[in-house]
Amino acid sequence: MAAQAPPRSPQQELVNQAAGSLIDPLGRSLAAAVQWWELPGLDRPGFIAERWPVAVVGQGPPLLLLHGFDSCFLEFRRLVPLLAADHQLFIPDLFGFGFSPRPADADYSPQGVLAHLEALVGRIRATSTGPIGLIGASMGGSVAVELARRQPQAIARLLLLAPAGLTGRPMPVPPLLDALGVRFLALPGVRRGLCRTAFADPDRDVGPAELEIASLHLASPGWAQALGAFARSGGFAGGGSPLPPQPLQVLWGQQDRILRPPQKRAALALLGDCVLELDDCGHLPHIDQPAAVALAWRQLRESQP
Repeated sequence: MAAQAPPRSPQQELVNQAAGSLIDPLGRSLAAAVQWWELPGLDRPGFIAERWPVAVVGQGPPLLLLHGFDSCFLEFRRLVPLLAADHQLFIPDLFGFGFSPRPADADYSPQGVLAHLEALVGRIRATSTGPIGLIGASMGGSVAVELARRQPQAIARLLLLAPAGLTGRPMPVPPLLDALGVRFLALPGVRRGLCRTAFADPDRDVGPAELEIASLHLASPGWAQALGAFARSGGFAGGGSPLPPQPLQVLWGQQDRILRPPQKRAALALLGDCVLELDDCGHLPHIDQPAAVALAWRQLRESQP
């Protein structure tokens, strides 16, 4: 008698539903590509029995894509078709975000995020040949920089998209205020406003499909608790210096309205001449200008051995 498959978790059910019902066909396709990985290297209490979402698409050299704060793997939906022909893309949900499991006793801090990614990199290297390329968007840019410093033999090169958190210092949110902040972020009007602010031309580019994807992961169990714990940790900040030794390129939208001008100026001073600014582009180059992102990645790859 064949063994029965384990029942789907609530997170798996949400992603499975997204694969069949999202308005955006690119989102449906990417949700259908999610695999649920065991990560034996993540041998911390409460983690061993969990399965972790990773969208896996394409064939070729491995390329790891990291999303931003309070987002999920679906933000790369427009970039995936442009890179999957000659890369094997691995797009996880960062630990504590998206549709990832959220064990009650876990460490929802930058260290927890990086522990999960280091285990995931180990799994990728066990099944792929050659070093891994890395693209990080917004907060995922800071995550990518730290991961590259920790894994210099595994990560070949980096493309950062409007990276957030490279400068400044961690600012932990006090208890109680973190809960109020999370409740505020869950309000439909706030979600709609943040989504519109991320795009260069929201009147043109933001409709029901974009708003649906921006809020879908809020139904994942433990979303509020994990986000509050991450806020109490202070999050990713001030981790840009020193920059990692690998080849590095940065794309930034000229119409980025998410990062305040002082934050952007400080980041540009740190990054120097590796920054290329894109017109008609907001905080999400991989959404506003996916063709430019794909071209920049290929140029970076071809310019370096």
